[in-house]
Amino acid sequence: MRKVVGQVVSDKMQKTVTVLVERKVKHPLYKKYIRRSTKMHAHDESETCRIGDRISIVQCRPISKTKSWRVHEIIRRSK
Repeated sequence: MRKVVGQVVSDKMQKTVTVLVERKVKHPLYKKYIRRSTKMHAHDESETCRIGDRISIVQCRPISKTKSWRVHEIIRRSK
């Protein structure tokens, strides 16, 4: 079960939030760390997440064409 932490960037869909997940990768030649980001759709059954929230999501079975993650917990609320 994979678990990642990201920030909610959209909550306009029903029972779905878009989460921006950032990671740091080392450049093979220059050995400098670069930030890479991925947007994922996560299932939010209770619709409690808002834009700006820091949440943790876990991988699950495919729920729809683009959704195979679900909200595990809200780490920090937005202001």
